[in-house]
Amino acid sequence: MNGKSNIVRFLKKLFIALFLFLVAFAGYVTIVTRNTKDMTIRQRILKAVYPAFTWWGRISGKNSKVFTNESPQVPPQSLYDLSVTLNNGESVPLASYKGKKLLLVNTASDCGYTDQYDDLQKLYQDNKDKLVIIGFPANDFKEQEKGTDEEIAQFCRLNYGVTFPLAKKSTVAPGPDQHPVFQWLTDKNKNGWTNKKPSWNFSKYLVNEEGVLTNYFDPSISPTSKDVIDAIKK
Repeated sequence: MNGKSNIVRFLKKLFIALFLFLVAFAGYVTIVTRNTKDMTIRQRILKAVYPAFTWWGRISGKNSKVFTNESPQVPPQSLYDLSVTLNNGESVPLASYKGKKLLLVNTASDCGYTDQYDDLQKLYQDNKDKLVIIGFPANDFKEQEKGTDEEIAQFCRLNYGVTFPLAKKSTVAPGPDQHPVFQWLTDKNKNGWTNKKPSWNFSKYLVNEEGVLTNYFDPSISPTSKDVIDAIKK
């Protein structure tokens, strides 16, 4: 009998602890996302847990790799031969960005890394004289970007104040529909260095002022991390 009583008391304590945790977590999410607009419950929760999410990525080593091109040379195919169609329908030749570094990032609105939009905007604001960031919204990883181009642009503008260019929603994973820019980024025969494909949403590729692919940063590497900042300063 005492054994059953102990189990009941334990379960009651566990239930109370779980209830209090959920109440505290709900309060935390409310505070963290108080200035957001038109976010789903999922997006609010993901925003709230982003710091813990990236911390765990760094500790576990998941999605936290950095690759550097140690022998940069002119690529077999020039990135500047390509153009990007922005989400407003405007076609922009990448040659217009020659002389600045390019950070090309595949993005999504329902991902654990979505809060990196905020870091990307800060990075863009602090380095506009020498850096252009282009986001490539894609639904390739667990269908975490289901919105239309208009919905994506509004989400980014309202919640993160994004002013850097966003490309028209496309496919970034290797395959017949892969965006030409990501074909270049993930094919050594074109970029002259690596076949590294995006490991998840918010994989980052850095191209220098001469159109040479110099760095790859996994999703857990923050856009405002020392690794990224140092690469941009080079």
